[in-house]
Amino acid sequence: MYQPSLFNSFFQGGFECSTHRRGDGRRLDLLAATGHDRWTAEDYAALQRQGIGTVRDGLRWHLIERRAGDYDWSSFLPQLRAANACGTQVIWDLCHYGWPDDLDIWRPGFVERFARFAAAAARLVREESDTVPFYSPINEISFWAWAGGDHGYFNPLGLGRGAELKHQLVRASIAAIEAIREVEPRARFVQVDPAIHIRASNDRPGPQREAENARQAQFEAWDMLCGKAWPGLGGQPEYLDIVGINYYSDNQWYLGGPTIERSHPDYRAFQGILAEIHQRYGRPLLVAETGAEGDLRGDWLRYVSEQVGIALQRGVPVEGICLYPVLDYPGWDDERHCPTGLLGFADAEGRRELHAGLADELRLQRTRFAAFEPRQRVAPA
Repeated sequence: MYQPSLFNSFFQGGFECSTHRRGDGRRLDLLAATGHDRWTAEDYAALQRQGIGTVRDGLRWHLIERRAGDYDWSSFLPQLRAANACGTQVIWDLCHYGWPDDLDIWRPGFVERFARFAAAAARLVREESDTVPFYSPINEISFWAWAGGDHGYFNPLGLGRGAELKHQLVRASIAAIEAIREVEPRARFVQVDPAIHIRASNDRPGPQREAENARQAQFEAWDMLCGKAWPGLGGQPEYLDIVGINYYSDNQWYLGGPTIERSHPDYRAFQGILAEIHQRYGRPLLVAETGAEGDLRGDWLRYVSEQVGIALQRGVPVEGICLYPVLDYPGWDDERHCPTGLLGFADAEGRRELHAGLADELRLQRTRFAAFEPRQRVAPA
């Protein structure tokens, strides 16, 4: 049985902090849209009351560095100081799909400037706190390459350039890690990407090899980071520190077909996915994003928690489960109310309604996982 030790709380909360530009050119800022930038301290305190002492949160690079090398930390310092004041441990996303407007993501300068920004952020964090910092350099490299490089869903609106974008983001992540370690050798890093499962349809016999190749693509960014693939990018095992796994109910599907429902025999148990990823990399795992909408929230947390519990019993080193997004938020494309959070939208005083069903399930799972609560604050790398 594995005993988690990395984070202050096993159950965590993730704040949606996307800052990408949509296809119509509009830039999103989910920290502002959810009011978290205004009510950071209140949000951290509300999660503390639910037993959540570790969160994922983000820096908005496009606001901090509007001109090269000129850093305005006014959008970040309130978050950093609120976390320090209430004792919340944060995994800081440095680049969550967005970058400054004057920077070309396809050029070498993107990598160099991101590394300098990462070092500057790490220096500020070190000045404000003496705790071991956690960073997620670039969120979802594989998904970003697919959405922004192959299908033009959001910036940089590439078509058929997914591999090129993936290589660029891997280079940037490696450069950022090196820059941060120069400033803060104790820093830990979470490399986040979705975990998926793809099958050829049984009722429409399909190409099994093609389905398996599509499934294997989920490992490409992690393989590049640790040097298993494309070693010319500079990957080394030490760049894959903690493997962050994003997992939702629609992360399994038939090749060219619909989602595989959890009740179907073709659905792969999540604990098996976790075991495969650990066997492949031998690194600690974090369920970095998971959640559902509406009344399904509690049931989904129950399933994921049960599967993680089985994995822990079998020795798979899962360090935590992050509810994501932990706040309701306006949808990327249509701004609809997405009821996914443990907490809803804030009122004029920063108060947010607690979703009773999810809160009850979280309370139950925290009781069941009491034996897995961390015994120490931070384990060495």
